[in-house]
Amino acid sequence: MLHLRPARPDEAELLTELCLRSKAVWGYDEAFMRTCRAELTLSPADFARSSLQVAVEGDAVTGVVQVVVDGENADLAKLFIAPSTIRAGVGRALFDWAAKVARERGSAAPAGCGSRQTRMRPRSTGAWAPSMMGLPRQAVSRDVFCPG
Repeated sequence: MLHLRPARPDEAELLTELCLRSKAVWGYDEAFMRTCRAELTLSPADFARSSLQVAVEGDAVTGVVQVVVDGENADLAKLFIAPSTIRAGVGRALFDWAAKVARERGSAAPAGCGSRQTRMRPRSTGAWAPSMMGLPRQAVSRDVFCPG
């Protein structure tokens, strides 16, 4: 059964690897994945400056979300799920948690974790399409750190 809990700093390496596996499943080449490594790495500073939550099924961590709230703006900094759990509701559960946190911390717009501008792959489709996550197309900006 899926449950959410706060991420722990001692899980940083495990969560970084999860982010990388999740990104790589979409067929990116090795060179591209190397350019993404820094952006997808969780550091001690991430645990101090943001809210991180993990999805857990049994003993396995199956997803991670990171939201940074700054006044009325929220950044959905990371939302990655284990490739084996795609389309199983893990991403939706983590996204809903992040949106709730953003609203609770005073972010102005609940869609996109409360931000008027949310980093998400603009060409996302299926469950990750902006419209499926409750985001208007104009709220989505290109991810400048890890394009594509």
